[in-house]
Amino acid sequence: MKLWDVSRTLSNDLAEWPGDEPFHFKLTKEISKCDSVNLGAISMSVHNGTHADARFHFKTDGEMIEKAALEIYMGRAAVVDLAEAFSRSSEKYLITLEDLRPHSEEIAETSRLLIKTNRWSDSTVFPKQIPVIAADVPLWLQKNGVKLLGLDLPSVDEIDSKSLQNHHALAGAGIAIVESLDLSGVGPGIYNFVALPLKIAGGDGAPLRAILWRG
Repeated sequence: MKLWDVSRTLSNDLAEWPGDEPFHFKLTKEISKCDSVNLGAISMSVHNGTHADARFHFKTDGEMIEKAALEIYMGRAAVVDLAEAFSRSSEKYLITLEDLRPHSEEIAETSRLLIKTNRWSDSTVFPKQIPVIAADVPLWLQKNGVKLLGLDLPSVDEIDSKSLQNHHALAGAGIAIVESLDLSGVGPGIYNFVALPLKIAGGDGAPLRAILWRG
């Protein structure tokens, strides 16, 4: 069975959100230095790399990540490839209903939508501007039964957004958020999807190891 790993690699070269805690891994014990084992330690923001946002991330009374319903993060998912549309115009920065409607049947059939833009191809360089969903997309997704939205981008809102209107709109529509996927090696279509968040007490989010497969 072929698996597609659609997670970004956590490394010391990974670009963090500006001002956020970067990912850092180091060996605290090393066999080459006469220790009995190699032993690693990490420090990081829970929003480095591929991750799930908990509602607590943007709402004081929001659900924390250890309470997230795991069944949302596993099941069938539709990958919608918008990379060509975004490559045709450097001025395109909205993911619109016009982009999504041609795929409505697959989206409704799976209840999980993963959007490929290829607008963040180098994980070591944080993007200055990213595509975001149009304001009417969350309600349309809700009407089509979507329970999870994943993007190959570091946020569902603009980099400089303070209101995080898309985060709030998606939460209001009952849609879980997965950010910073790596869909570069995946074609469009329906897949099986698993990306379980780490069980972090009080967490506003959690890293994911996201995979796709067919069959």
